[in-house]
This record gives sequence, C-alpha cells and structure tokens, in this order.
Amino acid sequence: MKRLFDILSSFIGLLFLQPLFAVIAIMIKVDSAGPVFFRQGRVGKNFRRFIIYKFRTMVLDAETKGLHITSGGDNRITRVGGILRRFKIDELPQLYNVLKGDMSLVGPRPEVRKYVEWYKHDYERILSVRPGITDLSSIAFRNEEGILQGVGDPEHYYVHVLLPAKMRLAQEYIQHASFFYDVKLILKTLWEVIFPSRCSQKQDLHPPDIVPSQDRGGST
Repeated sequence: MKRLFDILSSFIGLLFLQPLFAVIAIMIKVDSAGPVFFRQGRVGKNFRRFIIYKFRTMVLDAETKGLHITSGGDNRITRVGGILRRFKIDELPQLYNVLKGDMSLVGPRPEVRKYVEWYKHDYERILSVRPGITDLSSIAFRNEEGILQGVGDPEHYYVHVLLPAKMRLAQEYIQHASFFYDVKLILKTLWEVIFPSRCSQKQDLHPPDIVPSQDRGGST
C-alpha cells in the first residue's frame, strides 16, 4: 500500500507541478550560472547508492568550495536558492526519486556515504526501509541551517550531535511506521512549511533532547 501511494502521489505531483517547475527553472537560470537541478550521490535502502535530485540552490561546483552540509549565511547559496530553501521547494524534484523507487514520500532522510560510514551499524536498520522526502527529523530540524550557523565547527557538530539525533528519530519512525502515520507526517510537514511555529523554531535552535555523542566511534 505504501509503494502504491508513493507511485500515485509522485506521479500526480510531478504532473500538476510542471508549470511551477518551469517557472523555478527560469528563475534559477536567470539568477546564476549552472544547471537547474542539483544531483548528488546518496545512500538508499540496503546501502544502495542512488542519485538524488533537487533544484540547484547554490553556486556552480559548490561541493568543491565547502562542506557537504550548509549553515545559515553560507555564501554559496544563491538569491533564488535562499527562497527555495526557506519554503523547501528545492526538495520537490525528489518526487522523481519517489516515482523511480529510490525514495518514499516519508522515510529517514538519505545521507551522503561519508556520514553514513560514521554510524554504519546504526544505519543497518535505518536503511532497511526506503529513505524519504520528509520524516520526523525534517520537521524537528527544519531550521538546521540556523542551528549550524552559530557553531564553531559545523561539520563536527553535525556528525556528533545532529546526526545521532536524526538517527534516533529515524529509528522512532521505523518503529511506528504505518500508512496513516505517513499521512500524518506529510500533513504536519506541509503545515510547518506554510505556517512555521515560532515556538518550534526556538526549540530547533536548542534541541532539548540532544546530548553530544563524543564517544561514538562510528565506522571509518
């Protein structure tokens, strides 16, 4: 049922969003040099590599000019890219990944292999399901760039603090996963994108349930 829902929803979404995609493509091309879409290798179900699609929100060859993660105020983000990121519009091309079967509408967010290798044992269960466009961590840490903005070493904080928190939420999702739970998370995601809670944003900047995991070894 989940896969059927993914196929129908992604197909309908891609069909009706074509006019919006065309407008966004023009905006991206006018704003900065480079392709419309950003493509990157991610680790999917059963550790299978796949290419994720997003609207490009950063300058050309941004990956060679900084980290895999992005913090607030990153000068690699374009003007149009900042708008797309704010409203999560850059994620919409992932509907194609859902239609292909690389991803699901709801599931643990896919990571680059570099970060998966840090916690390979934990990811054995997380990657037993398809990664998704949204999940509990997407809602809880939708202001991730703001969280990382005031951190001295963003990548260290991401690997040792945010990523373990995301993995705990991924485990929680897998434990409670069901069709109706997925629908609930989709609706909650849409609500938070359109009507972000000020209270929740403050909590995002200081997540109360995160303890730095400096002693986590991970795989190297």
